[in-house]
Amino acid sequence: MKIGILSRNTNLYSTRRLLEAARLRGHEAYVIDTLAIAIEIGVKDKSHTGIKVVAPPQTHGSKWGMLPEATTFLPEVEAIIPRIGASITYYGLTVVRQFEANGVLTTAASQAIAQSRDKLHSLQIMNQAGLPIPKTAVIVKPEALYSAIQAVGPPPVVVKLIQGTQGRGVILARNWQTTAAVLETLRAYKKQALVQEYVPEAQGRDTRIIVVGDRCVAAMTRTAPDGDFRANLHRGGTAVPAVLDKETEHLALTAARIHGLDIGGVDIIQSRRGPLLLEVNSSPGIEGIETVTGIDVAGEMIRFLERRKEKG
Repeated sequence: MKIGILSRNTNLYSTRRLLEAARLRGHEAYVIDTLAIAIEIGVKDKSHTGIKVVAPPQTHGSKWGMLPEATTFLPEVEAIIPRIGASITYYGLTVVRQFEANGVLTTAASQAIAQSRDKLHSLQIMNQAGLPIPKTAVIVKPEALYSAIQAVGPPPVVVKLIQGTQGRGVILARNWQTTAAVLETLRAYKKQALVQEYVPEAQGRDTRIIVVGDRCVAAMTRTAPDGDFRANLHRGGTAVPAVLDKETEHLALTAARIHGLDIGGVDIIQSRRGPLLLEVNSSPGIEGIETVTGIDVAGEMIRFLERRKEKG
């Protein structure tokens, strides 16, 4: 099978591992710079895919399989693995939609990426499905922060910028006195925000679960560093392998399914009223979870594509 990995950076661990796993299983795999792809629409030639490379990748050379600089047309890949960064979501979705229109398999459909990337929409989807999430309020104007805190609080509460990733743009308003500082941060960013209840019994821990198809293939429990409440490994957190109970496993699988994700990362915290869904990610990083658990997550993703291909 010819597999294209849509990624802007060949040096990322996840990109390299997916390429390596695909080739180890005998596939022809490429890393394709998403922004080097041009979409052509309305071309009369029925054989024309509407997809071609118009600029060389930012990282030249093909050590990790990046298309060479001289390439002007994409190879006819049979499947893609989108690794769409938040900063290029809009165009990345356009590229994925064009591949979908050409009947190319994908590990993440464009609609699923869009739904999971929009934190507010994602929470709405989970709430409408009756899944447990933290109490949440949405604010557009910073001045609405006080009423939002009253709705989900009392303090402390967690304030999240809707477009934040890897723990960035997540603030803990510990009391009413610190709310003024949070308010100034919201004014500076000029973005919508979510205000969520703080769950003290979680003790700075969450569980990251990787879903592939109808299985939870790997899970780890992350713990925030001293003085922080965010458990992201990128923020200095630590992690250990996690063993999931049936309720948590079912919750993760359901969350991925209702977003339309065949492959995804699901973050869950434990509360007094049971597990709560924090976030669903369409392009979860795999370095931390492979390192912690020793599980070949990249290989699981490639095997999933193989099964999809066999089913036609």
